[in-house]
Amino acid sequence: MGHKVHPGGLRVGVIHTWKSNWFVPAKEFPDALMEDVKIRDHIYGKLSHAGLSDIHIRKDKQRITVDIYTARPGIVIGKSGSEVDALRRELHAMTTKNVQVNITEIKRPELDAKLVAQSIAEQLQNRVSFRRAMKRSLSSSIRSGAQGVKIRCGGRLGGSEMSRSEQYSEGRVPLHTLRADIDYGFAEAKTTFGRIGVKVWINKGEIMPEGFEHEGAATRLGEVDSRRRRRGALPGEMEQLGPTRPGRRGDGPGGRRRPRPGGGRGGEGGPGGQGGGPGGGGGGGGRRPRSRPRPAQSEGAPAPEAAQTPAETPAETPAEKPAEAPAATPPAEGAE
Repeated sequence: MGHKVHPGGLRVGVIHTWKSNWFVPAKEFPDALMEDVKIRDHIYGKLSHAGLSDIHIRKDKQRITVDIYTARPGIVIGKSGSEVDALRRELHAMTTKNVQVNITEIKRPELDAKLVAQSIAEQLQNRVSFRRAMKRSLSSSIRSGAQGVKIRCGGRLGGSEMSRSEQYSEGRVPLHTLRADIDYGFAEAKTTFGRIGVKVWINKGEIMPEGFEHEGAATRLGEVDSRRRRRGALPGEMEQLGPTRPGRRGDGPGGRRRPRPGGGRGGEGGPGGQGGGPGGGGGGGGRRPRSRPRPAQSEGAPAPEAAQTPAETPAETPAEKPAEAPAATPPAEGAE
């Protein structure tokens, strides 16, 4: 069986930090951990309709700071801050500590995996086709600047009796690359025929360590490699990759085939002197016919006229100029 790892937890300490920051002795650790779980459950339950993406918690001896990231800050704040004040009082009653609540707006919800999963789950609850919902969210995330998106839905899709899972993806989502900023989100759609799970992975690019400087640091190797395969890599980017496959015979510098002199492949000249094919541009643009050995002629037979194309002149092809036939001798008297 496969061992699935949360992309966020795999990158903690590498490019991401912890979502709860506090330190307590070992004996107080279970109580502090359960306090975090209760705070998150209460906020998610009360503001489930406000498009919550993430909750960060910081604790001191007598103070708890809660950072709420949402796509609809107006719903969380309420009229004149009434909703925030009510939430602060409820958290104070739960923890018996001073609570500070900070609201942070998410500018581009199309790049947040949790919000994308919630959007798809809401559409499934409203009886929207799961394929249409998945493809629409996929295209909107790519248009917003995501380098790769993968969406998977599982359950009784379309009301079928047998549950299954379907997946759509676009771009690249390197789950094993630790410097890749992979955002993961999960949501459930509560439909009349059961629950449908929605998983979303979004690749936001790569986060390099501090002080990392390189000419091609801002360009991903995947893009350079794809441009190299299309024979269009920039001069400074070829150093980042290994040697390419040698060019074909007749290729010019940079792996491009040299153009033919006539602009295209022309046809051979015919007996009537009609030379050049569709791309040859007339008789001169086509391929010249090879000189063939002429058959031996009898002494008494007149020499046939040599076929010559209009574009060929005696000055250009002196070797192909037909030789003058010797004068025919009159037949002897008495010969029949």
